[in-house]
Amino acid sequence: MALPPSQNVYNTKNAKNELVSLESSTLQLAKEKNLIHPMEININSKLLLRYAYIYKLHFFVNFPLTKINNFSDRCLADTAGFPFIEISRAMVGTSAVIESMSSAVNGKEVADVRFDPTAVVPELVPAVVKSEGVDAAVNGGGEEQKREIVLGRNIHTSSFSVTEPDADDDSTGDKEAYMASVLARYRKTLTDRTKYHLGYPYNLDFDYGALTQLQHFSINNLGDPFIESNYGVHSRQFEVGVLDWFARLWDIEKDEYWGYITNCGTEGNLHGILVGREVFPEGILYASKESHYSIFKAARMYRMECEQVGTLLTGEIDCADFKVKLLANKDKPAIINVNIGTTVKGAVDDLDLVIKTLEDCGFSHDRFYIHCDGALFGLMMPFVKRAPKVTFKKPIGSVSVSGHKFVGCPMPCGVQLTRLKHINALSSNVEYLASRDATIMGSRNGHAPLFLWYTLNRKGYKGFQKEVQKCLRNAHYLKDRLIGAGISAMLNELSSTVVFERPKDEEFVRKWQLACERNMAHVVVMPSVTVDKLDNFLDELVEARSIWYKDGDVKPPCLASDIGSKNCCCPQHRMIS
Repeated sequence: MALPPSQNVYNTKNAKNELVSLESSTLQLAKEKNLIHPMEININSKLLLRYAYIYKLHFFVNFPLTKINNFSDRCLADTAGFPFIEISRAMVGTSAVIESMSSAVNGKEVADVRFDPTAVVPELVPAVVKSEGVDAAVNGGGEEQKREIVLGRNIHTSSFSVTEPDADDDSTGDKEAYMASVLARYRKTLTDRTKYHLGYPYNLDFDYGALTQLQHFSINNLGDPFIESNYGVHSRQFEVGVLDWFARLWDIEKDEYWGYITNCGTEGNLHGILVGREVFPEGILYASKESHYSIFKAARMYRMECEQVGTLLTGEIDCADFKVKLLANKDKPAIINVNIGTTVKGAVDDLDLVIKTLEDCGFSHDRFYIHCDGALFGLMMPFVKRAPKVTFKKPIGSVSVSGHKFVGCPMPCGVQLTRLKHINALSSNVEYLASRDATIMGSRNGHAPLFLWYTLNRKGYKGFQKEVQKCLRNAHYLKDRLIGAGISAMLNELSSTVVFERPKDEEFVRKWQLACERNMAHVVVMPSVTVDKLDNFLDELVEARSIWYKDGDVKPPCLASDIGSKNCCCPQHRMIS
């Protein structure tokens, strides 16, 4: 039955007083009910779930969609994009009203299902479309349902509404309580999603409690890190210390390099390619087809002529194809992107072979510029004995690495180093700053250098070496177990990125946050990825595959063209082997 009109308005202003006056039987009943299953209210074809959070009682109750006194109407209108909204200190009526809500709300039956108030907020289910061609092959030739990626706001786009505070919020504390409840829920969601993170190269194993004391300052390293500006709240002394550490790692003297801490890995690539273009304005950019998308973004931004070079099955640049393209453009300087770990397969381009190919094609060292994109493996390769060395002792122009990947900085950042002699073409005086600037961005996060400095000091070379060995060891463990389970898989020799067959179910992909391309998916084994987590993933994958392919009508995809026939475990290649 519907609630009486008098009970349809919840006065948050007097919530505390009215809660105190609730009779003991009401409190006992409320605790017993714990949570009434959410009622679904459909407005403008969008599902709205509304909850009221009862002050000092850790349970939730349903409430009908009516105006709530002293709470912005806009809050009610704008929450359609997110599956819940918690309103703190909402008033509950008498025990009779609560009792009636357990069986019916506004004429709708409510399921008698208890709910954990600490549960994670479920993600909205994305739209799916039937794909064709290559994507359909994931389903062994059948129609595969795949998430649709479109511009603009998607069906699964969610948001927390921003509402205007009420005039009396300072005295009631309602707004603060509401925001605290949203943040608490969000933190719970982050904790849960972190448990199932495997497909992206982020090290989530860090503890920066010692730096909490510095979060109260607006630290900005705008401008050149080696020239102090008029803005005094900066962390340049930490930034330069970090840059010097990487300069030692990549064998370049302090007075021969210039660099800065970027806001992300892409910025490092944008800067490296920009330096190359400034050195050779007429140069052609060469990059393998498996280079990070930011390399081709740079080519578009800078209006550069770009030659996309083929790759080997491993994902490394095909220097035979590279040679053909160089010889066809001998009259123009070459700007080359060398991958120290490709995005999908984790392949490391052979830097020495790239240099030799340039020399064999008649390019002297003063006619080419090499940028090394070491987003992930740029920090791992120096600690692998058999790995080719990335060093400024070789004729390279710049190196970039991400700080939020292997290092484990909690915010996106990166390090970009180049030769000092190249920077004059970019650097300019900025009177407003009383400094010079050769960076891509203006303001730069001054907290990032603190996190990087802290980690480099705490772990040191030996600490990173241990973590690299652990990652490579666990990556081999994962690859061996996949092959043992009859699942196509590949692992490059110098990599911790394990490529395997793309799971048939998009829900599975989303749960484990796997990065996918064509028929492939991958797991990037980072320091935060434990053997236990890999075992849980493998057990779930094997069980899921037994359901996907149980009747034999649908076959696992063939990955021979992506990772080679020797690594493919599809029915055809399994019979051959």
